[in-house]
Amino acid sequence: MIPQSFLQDLLNRVDIVEVVGRYVQLKKGGANYLGLCPFHNEKSPSFTVSPVKQFYHCFGCGANGSAIGFMMEFSGMSFIEAVKDLAQQSGMTVPEQEQQLPPAQRAAIQAKSLALSEVMNRACDFYRQQLRGATHAIDYLKRRGLTGEIAAKFWIGYAPDAWDSLRSVFPEYDQQVLVEAGMVIEKSEEEGSSRKRYDRFRDRIIFPIRNTKGQVIGFGGRVLEHGEPKYLNSPETPLFQKGTELYGLFEARQAIREKSHVLVTEGYMDVVALAQFGVAQVVATLGTACTAVHVQKLLRQTDQVIFSFDGDAAGRRAARRALEACLPHASDSRTLKFLFLPIEHDPDSFIRAHGVQAFEQLIRDATPLSQFLIATVTDDQDLRTAEGRARAQFDAKPLIQAMPPSALRLQLLRQLAQITDSTTQELETLFELSNPSQKKFLRSAPRAVRRKAPVELERKVLRLLFAHPVLAQELDEDAMQAFCSSAPDHGDTLRRVVAVAKQVSGDVGFAVLAEQLRDGGELDALITEVLAEPLPELALARLELAGAIKQSTMRSLRAELDRLVAQGLPDEHARSRYREVSVKLEQLRAIAEIDPENKSSTRASKEM
Repeated sequence: MIPQSFLQDLLNRVDIVEVVGRYVQLKKGGANYLGLCPFHNEKSPSFTVSPVKQFYHCFGCGANGSAIGFMMEFSGMSFIEAVKDLAQQSGMTVPEQEQQLPPAQRAAIQAKSLALSEVMNRACDFYRQQLRGATHAIDYLKRRGLTGEIAAKFWIGYAPDAWDSLRSVFPEYDQQVLVEAGMVIEKSEEEGSSRKRYDRFRDRIIFPIRNTKGQVIGFGGRVLEHGEPKYLNSPETPLFQKGTELYGLFEARQAIREKSHVLVTEGYMDVVALAQFGVAQVVATLGTACTAVHVQKLLRQTDQVIFSFDGDAAGRRAARRALEACLPHASDSRTLKFLFLPIEHDPDSFIRAHGVQAFEQLIRDATPLSQFLIATVTDDQDLRTAEGRARAQFDAKPLIQAMPPSALRLQLLRQLAQITDSTTQELETLFELSNPSQKKFLRSAPRAVRRKAPVELERKVLRLLFAHPVLAQELDEDAMQAFCSSAPDHGDTLRRVVAVAKQVSGDVGFAVLAEQLRDGGELDALITEVLAEPLPELALARLELAGAIKQSTMRSLRAELDRLVAQGLPDEHARSRYREVSVKLEQLRAIAEIDPENKSSTRASKEM
């Protein structure tokens, strides 16, 4: 876990206007900056970035957050990835909770990473430049129906038909970093090759592979006509791991948000060809099976993922592996589907033969995960026999076990029980489910209770704390007790906000506090309210808080007097407490009456 002090230092150092401005065109509008929201389609700007609050907010779709939140939402990064990316841009090193590496070793790792990135960038520029003069490569792309616009969008290039064309880019061709980056192959003396070193990619169309930040981390190369292998990928390097990266994700992010789904294909040409036809929400795995990391990365972008496979046996096997990768992430709020093309087609050929509308209909008609799972375990079984039904249950067990407890899992168990002549409870026992869906959802599920919104006084205090977290230092235990006793339903919320606010300081207090406390509900609504209004001056906010404390204390004392009276003042202790509370209440009333600056307290006392 990253220390909060580091997060505060990071947000103090980065400027959210600069961070967002790299991806969104912003214009000054009063105290804030305005632009078109990158998270939904709009024609007039409702997306604002506040340099004072160091927060962004869209009044159209409700998206908001700090610089960290923007990088997560826009680039699909995890929290850790976003923090590390911003830290790197700011010259900071994220502290590790585990034993830290020696400074010299950390510096060596960072230097190696920078050197590898430099190699990839220079090689990419070289390949793109070479495509301009390679008429046969351009003719090939035109025959595949690609325009110069699409080639430019995906940075497509060409590797010349020469053993060491990269020597013109890297005069020191014997550098070890070229081998480590996967750009050059080095043969050992035992292999008996006449060439000790040569370019990995030769006479191939080059597809640069970019990560979610847009950095080139690897390449894919396709032969122009005939040859083996048809596709050649960069090897695994410190920058590039096939099991975690997806081709085209950087380019497809906006389209994925607009279409609210992503289509996963198996090849580079599928991605660029579909983009040519306007189907831009497409990515591809990199010559490897779909992994759980791939699925997790896609689900950061959208809640609907559709996998496209050929309809042959190999496509079915690939779909089975994708199913297994999806199951740990399957939930009631996500949609995971499987699209199977006719055996004679891949996505590229299908859309050319049948058109965009027919392809989009295939996407809409894709098979839901539940149907595919049931079909996977039952298709080859004779369910009329006990052996066939038992085998279906045997095959289903590891798949069901991989799913988290959910209504979806319960529905699958019910369907499988019906097919295999069993009961849901019998399958849960047979599958050794540690948290049975039936028990969780049908017997012990608590009744949903909607919490009341904070009463106006507590809401005012929370808004003041978000606007100026430093005010939390002025809330002692007596004030907290008064607030919590007068509004017990919201005491935990107030204590949580105060506890975090007391750890926050500096000019980015609002951004740090909001980032720490966003909960998808009550506090998010408060954050939105604060974003919609100018921040009050600290001195005025301090007066408002003092008035709220007095008002809450008076309300708490009045409630205690009412309780004592209702009990009939049965003993001397109760009567003594009644006199003590009455004196305190009168003192607070007197202070409120003579305090001309504290209008809220004066109004409150008159109301009482």
